Amino acid sequence: MTRTAVYLAWVALMAFFFAKVEVQIEGAAGWATALPTWRIEQHWLLDIFWGGRPMTGYHAWVFSFMALAFLAPLAFNGRWRLGDALLALAGLSLFWVAEDFLWFLLNPAWGWQRFGPAHIPWHTRWLGGAPVDYWLGLLGCAALLTWRQRRGV
Repeated sequence: MTRTAVYLAWVALMAFFFAKVEVQIEGAAGWATALPTWRIEQHWLLDIFWGGRPMTGYHAWVFSFMALAFLAPLAFNGRWRLGDALLALAGLSLFWVAEDFLWFLLNPAWGWQRFGPAHIPWHTRWLGGAPVDYWLGLLGCAALLTWRQRRGV
């Protein structure tokens, strides 16, 4: 198994654990709808950068934290190489796709039977049985890994 494959497997394991944490935090109320946090329900920038979903204080902080967590090895090593940054960003992209999907599968209030556009109002765009964001995240992950491999970094 290559180092990249081991890293991506580790990212999937992290996504599993974080999905379990979020199930405990959010319960049946997805996208922080029942959490005591601020929300911006509609703004044109949310349509462009956030898939039309509301921005919440919870998501602003948790997304920022996870970005810092994935970039931490670069900071701790004191080495900001392009290849390492591309791998970290690819991992972060895969993490959020896997974590979100696992949240539905592992959440007793949801499960596979409720994974669809009729039940999930915060994922507004679907393609091929999954939110468009999943496809974009996976495509972004693949593009970053391909760029890293082609540059030999």
